[in-house]
Amino acid sequence: MAKVLVYITYKQGILDPQGLSVKGALSSLGFRGVRDVRVGKYIEVELDESSPEELKARVEEMCRELLANPVIEDYRVELPGNNTHLTPPASDAQ
Repeated sequence: MAKVLVYITYKQGILDPQGLSVKGALSSLGFRGVRDVRVGKYIEVELDESSPEELKARVEEMCRELLANPVIEDYRVELPGNNTHLTPPASDAQ
């Protein structure tokens, strides 16, 4: 079994209302100097063993079809224990 990690965040320039809320709450609690907060999703997917390339392709398809909204979100795919970050090419769509 292989575990694949997916990190999903809003693209730069996309409003992050939850991040703004957290930033405001941190300020209210006395935490100073916080310039920005971005909130995202962290997903662990366990798959049958495959090559790193096959795992990447399968999880990227999952991201495109369900896990992320590629129009407003970026995602990064990682294989734990494998120092390779499987990040898809940056999209020009914004």
